[in-house]
Amino acid sequence: MAKHLKQGQQAEWLAARYLTNLGYLIVEKNYRSGRAEVDIIGQMGKFLVFFEVKSLQKTFHGNPEDSIGKHKKHMLFQAADAYQMDNNWHQEIRFDAISVNFYPQAIKIEHFEDAFS
Repeated sequence: MAKHLKQGQQAEWLAARYLTNLGYLIVEKNYRSGRAEVDIIGQMGKFLVFFEVKSLQKTFHGNPEDSIGKHKKHMLFQAADAYQMDNNWHQEIRFDAISVNFYPQAIKIEHFEDAFS
């Protein structure tokens, strides 16, 4: 497996653990609808939250949503729509981003609520 794919999987695992520790119920991981995908779907109270997880190197500057292009956002929204229809979800939703920064001496996780609004 390519190094960047392995790092991405590790980032998603760390993000899910982080979210669970915050009290989120992890509903689904790597949900796919056609070519569209959501990394993590979690629930906190009345909110269903669709998470995009970004694995960032120490050289990246800015917020993770800055590294998520229009096409990726469109695919994320498309997958979220499909999930809501498939699961008859009619309550509040939110789109968040999680960045997992791999530094030489530590790993830093940041959570950005309403990342695309």
